Amino acid sequence: MRRGTFVRWGVPIAAAAVIGAAIGAGPVIAAVSGEPTLPERSAQQLLADAAAATSKGGIPPMSGTVQQTASLGLPALPATGEASPLSLLSGSHEVKVWYGAEDKVRVAMPTQLNETNLIVNGGQAWYWESASNTATKLTIKQGAGEQQHALRTPQPTDLTPQQVAERMLTGVDEHTAVRVINTAEVAGRPVYQLVLSPKDAGSLVQEVRIALDGETYVPLQVQVFAKGSAEPAFQVGFTQVTFTPPAAENFTFTPPPGAKVEEKTLGEERDFGKNAEEKAEKAKDVAGDLKVVGEGWASVAVVPFSLSDLTAQQAETSEDSGDRFDPDGGDVDPSALADTVLKSATPVSGTWGSGKLIKTKLVTALLTDDGRLLVGAVTPEEITKAAGIK
Repeated sequence: MRRGTFVRWGVPIAAAAVIGAAIGAGPVIAAVSGEPTLPERSAQQLLADAAAATSKGGIPPMSGTVQQTASLGLPALPATGEASPLSLLSGSHEVKVWYGAEDKVRVAMPTQLNETNLIVNGGQAWYWESASNTATKLTIKQGAGEQQHALRTPQPTDLTPQQVAERMLTGVDEHTAVRVINTAEVAGRPVYQLVLSPKDAGSLVQEVRIALDGETYVPLQVQVFAKGSAEPAFQVGFTQVTFTPPAAENFTFTPPPGAKVEEKTLGEERDFGKNAEEKAEKAKDVAGDLKVVGEGWASVAVVPFSLSDLTAQQAETSEDSGDRFDPDGGDVDPSALADTVLKSATPVSGTWGSGKLIKTKLVTALLTDDGRLLVGAVTPEEITKAAGIK
């Protein structure tokens, strides 16, 4: 898990200016008839309100329970018995969060028998896995875990409405129509509803609904609807929320008696197990080779990748089995995951070559025989078109 994954909750200030250009003619005033009733706000005003709240020091102290539901049409993923980001790709999951400040965050991912906790308190954090009775003491270096995202769809490590909303709002531009629909209620609180609709015909996304708290303008729920679906393919939102400072003890942790205690420093190459320099070079190579084809919601990320990469990754994981903590998250066997997903793949070919196509409600992926992985929230036609651009 990355520190940046859990603490970058704010709605970017620049989003208001960017989205202002995307708001066209049409109804943009929140409906105030019926319940709940909130003061009128245009889409541009709401975005400015959210940005202003962020500029005053970030999201106010809060705590609550978040439920995430994904119905992407994926086959059942291999069960690990533990909570991991990859397990959030299907089904319904619950996460408990406590937010005291940008550097005081706690996230708990309970499962039926076990629980995983990340407690961030200043520059230090604890990662606790009850299943393995392992507590990892983390020292977080400046800038650790920050990254740029090419896709506008929720990622497995997005655990809160704030994270998903940040991703969606950051990417809004002239390719997006923005409007406000009727007010609603989330976790017992009245909310405004911002709707982002892709203008790109090749996108699989019909619209994204972001519920902003009527008092604090904090995102309380995000729903992503696929084209042709009446129900959200992905939804993350609070079922219970309180805007009061969490008790200080929520951000302290003492390993229980008998627990295995490890220490890691996020942001140093040596933290990624054996062969750290080699792995770091591989990561740099992949980042350097990443390219994006297309624009807006129809953009496709292209990276060098092949099934042999999964085999190599599995071997490295076995070698580093003593390092249970993975800053990228997840204990799912990569090859088992690949085998499960590839069972639903369709062989395809064209002037660009041949490969295997995997389509969900929101994302299409193409693994080509010449060693490329193309991923985007686009139709199969768009992704095969992108495959022809080298």
